[in-house]
Amino acid sequence: MNNEQIGKELKRIRKEQNITLDLLSKKAGVSPGLISQIERGKTCPTVVTLWKILKPLNISIGRFLTRSEKQKKIVVKKNERKLMNLSNSEAIYELLTPDLDGEIEFIKVILKPGMKNKKDGLISHEGEECGIVINGNLKIILDNKEYNLEEGDSIRFNSSIPHVFINTGDKNSISYWAMTPPSF
Repeated sequence: MNNEQIGKELKRIRKEQNITLDLLSKKAGVSPGLISQIERGKTCPTVVTLWKILKPLNISIGRFLTRSEKQKKIVVKKNERKLMNLSNSEAIYELLTPDLDGEIEFIKVILKPGMKNKKDGLISHEGEECGIVINGNLKIILDNKEYNLEEGDSIRFNSSIPHVFINTGDKNSISYWAMTPPSF
């Protein structure tokens, strides 16, 4: 989608849900002026900004990032993976699925030694996720419980439980995660 299409679709969804610019602004933590500019196709939102705006509308960001059904990819070559950088994260995320428009999301998470996937606090979101550590060590904190995973260890949990990932080792931690529904 281009800027104009994103804006029109965003405005349509907002109006359909009877949400004012001001209310959406408060829920998303984004200024009403920026949302207005996006809706009019005057500015292109970052992935993080678009995600913040869509989250209170209960809309997947994948709806805005996918291609038409005719062009839809089913294979992702390793040199064509999309990198997702989040401003509140120290992790490097690689999208392993062609888009975020399906029922499941598959990502690779890389954390340098001592780094977290969320700089402050814990994350929680709808759904379920499971992951496997391929390289290094990874501490998973679920609410107040800690789980120390080593290479080959895997975990599954309800994503609504506040959680964070921390690389406790001395080399990069690489893990693969499947989440349903997609949360990015």
